[in-house]
Parts: sequence; structure tokens; C-alpha cells
Amino acid sequence: MNEKNESYPFYIKNCALAAIATGEKAGSLIELRDKLLVTHTGCIYYHFWGSRMHSEFVYPEYHNDFASWAFHHLHDLTLAERLSVIDPTDYNHLEQLREKLLDVIEERIDETAMVHWTTKEQFFHFIRSKIIVFETPYQIISPQDLPKMLSHMTPSSIYYHFIDARGRTAQGVDDFSLWLSSYNAGYEELVNRIRMIDPYFLTLSEIRRKFSKTIEDYFK
Repeated sequence: MNEKNESYPFYIKNCALAAIATGEKAGSLIELRDKLLVTHTGCIYYHFWGSRMHSEFVYPEYHNDFASWAFHHLHDLTLAERLSVIDPTDYNHLEQLREKLLDVIEERIDETAMVHWTTKEQFFHFIRSKIIVFETPYQIISPQDLPKMLSHMTPSSIYYHFIDARGRTAQGVDDFSLWLSSYNAGYEELVNRIRMIDPYFLTLSEIRRKFSKTIEDYFK
């Protein structure tokens, strides 16, 4: 009996990210370290997650903007690889993620005697973003309706419900598993399966495929 505590539908939403320039920039690894000490945590969030909303984010060589800049503009493969494997989902707060970034960068500064500078055109520009949320006509009345509603989930709805939700919800989890966990019993296994999907090393299309397969396998 999949009874729930309170009956409420799941509303599918879409979103867009509006990029906001901060004016902060860095032309070397030391400058990047100095800016990271004081920049708004919203910048750190954007440079780890924001690129997933770009159409060119298909099979990225590096998974965050810091790693990509280190490789393409500082030409530091070692640093790029170290930055790329940092998984933001391992940290409960953005300040913890900032500390990890600083640890990796400061370690690399200590290892290298030469300071590499980029040209003005290749500076790292710190960007924040504002999320714009759009209502859709689609809602999921009960968990059994999930399979037939999968086709209505766009990449931006996957971003909103899987990625943005982690910073928006008090529990730090995706919207789908949070909604399912409001049921008294019966969906713990599905909740656990959904929460095993790590969105960071996946494109939005890959997240959608994994989520769809998880739902379809559970309800088949």
C-alpha cells in the first residue's frame, strides 16, 4: 500500500540560466587562487554546473570551467586533470567545495616554480547565474504515472529537478526522490536507485536516459 502522508502532485518545470558577469577575472593560477578566496559561492556553483545547459556540452573533456581553463589556457594538463575529478556532489556546502578547489590549486602552485600567464583574451572570467523557472502544463499525480510522463521532461527540466534541486532543497537531493520519499511506504528502493545517479559526470541527456531506465525498470 503506497499510502502517502500528504497528497500532492509533482509539477514538472523547465528552466534557463541567465549568466551575470561579476567583473572578476584571473590571468594566472595565483590570481585564480586569490579570486577564489573571496568570490561569491554562486560563481563556484556556476562554473561547476552551468555549462551543462550549453548546447555544446555533449562529451566534455573536462567537467568544470576551472579544469577546462587550466588545460586550454594555462596548458597545465596535471592541474586540469586534478580539477576535473573534483565531484561537487561529494560536498554538502559550496564553502567546502571552495576549500577543495583551493587545496588543489595551492598544491599545484607549490609544485611549479614558473607562473604561467594567459593573454588578456584568455583570462578566466568569474560568472554568476540567475535561474529562471518556467511552469509547464505537466504534472505527475502519483508515482505510477512517472513512466508515461518521461517524454515530457526536457533537458532543462532535468537540470532543474536533478541539479538545481540539490542546492535548493533542505535535504540536498533531487526533486523526484524527495517527492517519492513523502510516501509512507513502498518506494524506498526506487528512491535509493534515483539517488545513486551522480549527475556531475553525465550530460543532461545521459541523466535523462539513466533516470528513464530506472523508472521503467522499477515499474515494468
